[in-house]
Amino acid sequence: MNSVKRLFPFLNWFPLNRLSLRADLLAGITVAMVLVPQSMAYAQLAGLPAYYGLYASFLPVLIGAMWGSSHQLSTGPVAMVSLLTGSALAQFAAPGTEQFIALAIVLALMVGLMEIAIGVFRLGAIINFLSHPVIVGFTNAAAIIIALSQLNKILGVPVARTDHFLMDILGVLQQVRDTHIPTLLMGLAALALMLLLRKYRPKWPGVLIVVGLSTVVSWAIVFEQNSSADLSQFQNDTARNSIEYAVATANRTRELQIEIAAKATDLQKLEKQVGQTHPRALAVGYDIEILKTEIKTIEREHRLRMRELRRFVFVRAPGADGTAPRIYLDRLVPEDVKTDGHHWRVASITQDRILLSGGGEVVGRVPSGVPAVSWPRFSVDMLGTLLSTALVITLVGFMEAVSIAKAMATKTRQRIDPNQELIGQGLANIVGSLAQSFPVSGSFSRSAVNLSAGAVTGLSSVFAGVIVLVTLLFFTPLLYHLPQAVLAAVIMMAVINLVNFEAIKHAWKAHRHDGVAAAITFFATLGFAPHLDTGILVGAGLAIVLYLYRTMRPRVAVLGRHPDGTLRDARLHNLKTSEHIIVIRFDGSLYFANVPYFEDAILEESARSPAAKFILVVGDAINEIDGSGDEVVRHLTRRLHENGITMVFCGLKMQVLQVMESTGLYAEIGAQHFFRTEDEALDAIYQWINDPAFDAKFCPLQPAPPPT
Repeated sequence: MNSVKRLFPFLNWFPLNRLSLRADLLAGITVAMVLVPQSMAYAQLAGLPAYYGLYASFLPVLIGAMWGSSHQLSTGPVAMVSLLTGSALAQFAAPGTEQFIALAIVLALMVGLMEIAIGVFRLGAIINFLSHPVIVGFTNAAAIIIALSQLNKILGVPVARTDHFLMDILGVLQQVRDTHIPTLLMGLAALALMLLLRKYRPKWPGVLIVVGLSTVVSWAIVFEQNSSADLSQFQNDTARNSIEYAVATANRTRELQIEIAAKATDLQKLEKQVGQTHPRALAVGYDIEILKTEIKTIEREHRLRMRELRRFVFVRAPGADGTAPRIYLDRLVPEDVKTDGHHWRVASITQDRILLSGGGEVVGRVPSGVPAVSWPRFSVDMLGTLLSTALVITLVGFMEAVSIAKAMATKTRQRIDPNQELIGQGLANIVGSLAQSFPVSGSFSRSAVNLSAGAVTGLSSVFAGVIVLVTLLFFTPLLYHLPQAVLAAVIMMAVINLVNFEAIKHAWKAHRHDGVAAAITFFATLGFAPHLDTGILVGAGLAIVLYLYRTMRPRVAVLGRHPDGTLRDARLHNLKTSEHIIVIRFDGSLYFANVPYFEDAILEESARSPAAKFILVVGDAINEIDGSGDEVVRHLTRRLHENGITMVFCGLKMQVLQVMESTGLYAEIGAQHFFRTEDEALDAIYQWINDPAFDAKFCPLQPAPPPT
């Protein structure tokens, strides 16, 4: 039965009783009230249509709870992972496009497979490569980036997505005078209401209340205003030329896609007839690759042109005698022309029709029903491209999930298995990718809600997932008028508590290297944005380098006898040392990076005390020795022996002695030169010293006689 429960951890929930079932049901309903609006907001953050957040809040929530080890951890879309997903994929495809969505789904599959592999092979300790200061720096920077990434939606202005996030935000700020006032008011009102509810009614579902009210208001005031036009209606050559180019690139992309599909069909037939290596088949394959390269170039040009178009602000003037309205660039309208009073922007281009937006942005149509289950389509090139991003999301997602689970376990006294949690998160991402989900992880805010609502088992997350399913089946039409500015406000509220500069200050106080790692990770993440994976990898690499630097020069202390009878740092406590015996303590393991420093320290102390014929190495702090350490100690011992100096060791741990014995170093130094304690070693050295001028009774290393 234990083996079965290891395979199906959710069996530990049973048998259920009426009280726990009722508690889990109420907790599930409470979490679902937060999950539905929050997941849609995080989907937007990931660069996907809002309803993909609902897809990521159904099966992943159920699977993560059923195969994880925590009973209260709520799996699903989270801000950090969503931001990493959106920022990483934006360099390969335009957000919201079919290609972008396909990449996000494949990324979820890759993250899931990595988490499963790490969990199955019980390699959860790999998370230790991301030190706490690095996570602190990254979290602060990511929270700021998340908040700033929503600024354009609060202002109702377009944003250019380039490889320089801060420059994109500067571009948004330069459009402040073009702010869409209704959008700004909607966003600010949502923020204010959520803050008030959090302060005065913390137990109320504030996010759900704000989403519901704003959706009703949006519908009542006709917040969204859309229209369409053709090229002939635009009166300015600059705008017309840009639109013509965008239409041409869009049409050319479609033509190339049709051509590639036809050639792919021909290639399949050729491979069946003459084989894959036949020159004709190779030639067709080469043509397909050339066409794919051309498509990438044209798609890049199309994205650049659309960015330029979205910056243009247009106004419309009614046409004469029932003709189509004329469209002018704002501030270039002839003085005698009266406009309709609205400002319009190009939303998208389909065929030869230009779709215009003249009001606030809303979620729009959300498809009813559950997503189709299918295996994600991918290529080897795609997997290679997304590998580093998948690795970073795996580490960050796992770290977030396990830290949340452990924090709650301190209150519930439940035992958390990090490797089992990895398996649960991995299965959630794999199954989610089959149902069109983007990468997910454990959510701090929803887990806290789940715990405070009284959840007893993971069944609460099952109930929450079922409520999302009911929403997908029956209530999606109600979400049409939900303003994008409100979703942006939800995201800002979710990350506001992640900004914690005091934690960076605390890391600096703990150790300067930790403070440096946190600060550089913070600035690197901001500077490299939207490539956030680069920022956290820089921080992790720096933390490892700084750790190695610290261990390369561990503390070395020459010891003297303290009045309390112990051996302590002679220079620190101003203690006398012996001319005949050097007692030295090395506070670090002997491995390749620091053994040269160990050798230099021994030789330097030997040169300072030319009369000393014995060097006692106190090895209490030496936890291990590698091949390099063994070799240096061997050569050092021989070198000193040639100069009439004997090395003696005391306090070495069992694992160090085992290495010395297996390599023959122990026998070469001699068993008589190894002791358990300093005093045993010193007593033996006193007997070995044959200098007539030496008297052990007057040696400064002798403990003081007990008081009479």
